[in-house]
Amino acid sequence: MSTAHQAFCQDLKQTLPAERILQDAFHRLTDGTDASFYRLIPEAVVKLKNEDELQTVLSLARQHQVSLTFRAAGTSLSGQAVTDSILVMLEGNSWREFKILNEGQQISLQPGIIGSQANQYLLPFGRKIGPDPASINTCKIGGIAANNASGMCCGTAQNSYHTLSGMRVILANGVVIDTRTEAGRQTALNTQQPLLKALSQLASEVQNNPELSAKIRHKFRLKNTTGYSVNALIDYHDPLEILTHLMIGSEGTLGFIAAVQYHTVPDYPNKATALVFFPQVEAACLAVTALKPAPVDAVELIDGAGLRSVQAKAGMPDRLKTLSLEAAALLIDIRAPNTLDLSKKIAEVQAILATQTLLFPAEFTQDPVQYAQFWGVRKGLFPAVGAVRPVGTTVIIEDVAFPIEQLAAGVRELQALFAYYHYDEALIFGHALEGNLHFVFTQDFSTQAEVDRYAGFMEAVAQLVAVKYGGSLKAEHGTGRNMAPFVELEWGSDAYELMWRIKNLFDPENLLNPGVILNADPAIHLKNLKPMPATHELVDRCIECGFCEPICPSRHLTLTPRQRIVAWREHARLKTNQATAITAWDNQFAYEGLATCALDGLCSTRCPVGINTGELVRALKTAQHGATAKKIGVYAQTHLAPLTALTRFGLNAAAFKGKVLGNETFSRLTKGFNQLTGERSPVWHDAMPRGANAETPQSQGQHGKAVYFTACVTRSMGTAVSDSETRDLPQVMQSLMQKAGFEIIIPKAVSGLCCGLPFASQGLPDSANAAIRELEAALWEASEQGQYPIVCDTSPCTLRLLERLEKPMLVYETAGFIKEFLVPHLKIVPQAEPIALHITCSARKMGLDKTLRELVKLCAPQVVEPEEEGCCGFGGDKGFVTPELNAAALARLKQQLPANCHEGVSNSRTCEIGLTLHSGRQYRSVAYLVERCLE
Repeated sequence: MSTAHQAFCQDLKQTLPAERILQDAFHRLTDGTDASFYRLIPEAVVKLKNEDELQTVLSLARQHQVSLTFRAAGTSLSGQAVTDSILVMLEGNSWREFKILNEGQQISLQPGIIGSQANQYLLPFGRKIGPDPASINTCKIGGIAANNASGMCCGTAQNSYHTLSGMRVILANGVVIDTRTEAGRQTALNTQQPLLKALSQLASEVQNNPELSAKIRHKFRLKNTTGYSVNALIDYHDPLEILTHLMIGSEGTLGFIAAVQYHTVPDYPNKATALVFFPQVEAACLAVTALKPAPVDAVELIDGAGLRSVQAKAGMPDRLKTLSLEAAALLIDIRAPNTLDLSKKIAEVQAILATQTLLFPAEFTQDPVQYAQFWGVRKGLFPAVGAVRPVGTTVIIEDVAFPIEQLAAGVRELQALFAYYHYDEALIFGHALEGNLHFVFTQDFSTQAEVDRYAGFMEAVAQLVAVKYGGSLKAEHGTGRNMAPFVELEWGSDAYELMWRIKNLFDPENLLNPGVILNADPAIHLKNLKPMPATHELVDRCIECGFCEPICPSRHLTLTPRQRIVAWREHARLKTNQATAITAWDNQFAYEGLATCALDGLCSTRCPVGINTGELVRALKTAQHGATAKKIGVYAQTHLAPLTALTRFGLNAAAFKGKVLGNETFSRLTKGFNQLTGERSPVWHDAMPRGANAETPQSQGQHGKAVYFTACVTRSMGTAVSDSETRDLPQVMQSLMQKAGFEIIIPKAVSGLCCGLPFASQGLPDSANAAIRELEAALWEASEQGQYPIVCDTSPCTLRLLERLEKPMLVYETAGFIKEFLVPHLKIVPQAEPIALHITCSARKMGLDKTLRELVKLCAPQVVEPEEEGCCGFGGDKGFVTPELNAAALARLKQQLPANCHEGVSNSRTCEIGLTLHSGRQYRSVAYLVERCLE
């Protein structure tokens, strides 16, 4: 670390806690990695909670002359969020304030809010923000604005630039400018005259230069994020509007965007889509031109290679398999406020398509399932390449725009470049209405020959797009480092000089993200290329996009799935090149990578290539186990009944001690013991369970029979010691089934049965497999060879049964069974009070979101779902031995629940322990709610 960086960090520690100034090699790598194919290791990573801290960082950066790079979600693709200096990140649970204005017509958002969360806030108003990037479920408002991200439906009219209502900016010198209110604007006008006067002078020069003004208008009639948003200099005369619009797309090089206020756009509920096939790409592009003035919300072009890459995917139309590589398709999306308007729009578009050359008649669908399948074609293109790429290569997504009238020629010439440079796997798709094309290909950077191939290809692309067709080299992914060498080629010397003047005006010391957007090094796009070494077959396909991160429960505590993979890839590199450093690295990974992974697997539901990082963690744990651990696993699996009884006894004994000593005193004692045991023993609190009642539930009835498998966690853990409800879940299920007229069948020797999940989580696959096979035999017998449905009362166990049972049996978890089999025979009287609902990770993976919501709404019309939709972090036994994971995952839960919401429901007993503790409300199984609401 340089002397300047050391001094900066030392001074910063006078203000910030040391744990938010990360200087160790492990965190500098894991936090310093983004979605691009560049790797720079920061000297330090600084995590900030508020503007005061940011201004301190800016002041120290000027004092010590160290550069800063701002990072939001790290989904950017062009190298604008990596640095070898100081990386400034938003502390996880901060920067998330928002305000809805004028009945949803505007919304003010801090930069740490994820794009899709903003749309959830606006949903009750039938509105949304304009930008709709493909990464909207991951990327944050700060990045959306700083990169001028757009997307499939927003085009140029609804991007951040055109929907900006106001902004709060912190400049490199620490000055705050806030244009969201009239008072803020007036303050800026009164105090920032030199800067505002200079901006007005720049605008006047550009407006009086007809040639430059014409070039700017031409470039921005296309999608364009190459260079700065210099269109602000001809679109506006108000210097504050010029300033804030220059910030859009500035990639952190001009200042820090502390809040964005958007004009929102309608979010129409009625939608229709059609996947329309054409014999050649020229025919598809002619149709795009015809559709440009039509009432369409999105027109996505897919070339023949793209169609072929997804033809075998589930839900894809059969006719994909019959198409040649010459074919192309348009995915056309239409939206309207009501069904009548939607029908009119469809008819108008159909009339246009009837004049075009189609392979098959266009058929629009409003069916949600088919609608999702058609969009699945488009969304499956990127992972289609990523999933089959050779190990050690990366996936590159380039992003250009042609004038729409030259789109077909541009596609053909791009395809010719693919062939010439031997990118045989490359495919093209994009937002055709804007002439915006994405092309995806795989690239190996491990040899100079491969780097040279990439260099030649990019030079050819730049000449084709920017010079021959006057298009945009970056339409929506931002300039970054990737296109910085080509900004002058695209814009010309006058505009390029103008951009340097803007940079120097805002950041005269060149401390904010230097080298991004503007860079004098003509080969910067070929330097600091990210290595992608093989590390483990379970995760080698990871492209480090970061889509997994928002749903990971450990994201604000230790590592995200992306960071776990980055760390393990570094393990592979160290093992080969620096064996002496690997021990320290692995020691850190043991806690951050292994111990704090909840193993919930929800990361796979967000991953473009379906990677479950939890499986890597299980595999690594398995590899670490010796003979002793395996023997313990075998003993536990074969002696489950007495161990369960012992657990019940221990919980009851602890509950008694808590009652005698007082929960606070007992909690302090267990915390002390937890420290003595190296955090291997649980800490007592009043959300901890009593020991469960060992009685076997019984029920008779005339409406049917069902096998009831009480999971080992249910057989061990009763209700919380603080809960006024003392009945255990099997008693409540017995009551429900009796009232619905269902007979309960209990498997033989149920006290010794387990699905094997506890053993699988500990990396003991042999014991886990033995347990599931033993349980399968018992369930097969109890269900009379699959004749009767089986209900398991714990969601994670149910998922394991569905995944692992080999015999044909119908398996349900609690909510699904109650809704399908019991509700038709019950009379439910809903309660007036709202209910909080937590949908467990296993329930989400089983697709039970809708089922749970519908069941709870039968009992309580107002259902509250906190915005955090990931795992609660309890993770089986982790909530007992690694409680900080549960606490981190649920850190915002209490503040998201309204004051009049006094209880919650879920469908996993261990999850309910953590939810109760961190919400201040009692969470129980959804079965309790249904049973209480019966007439």
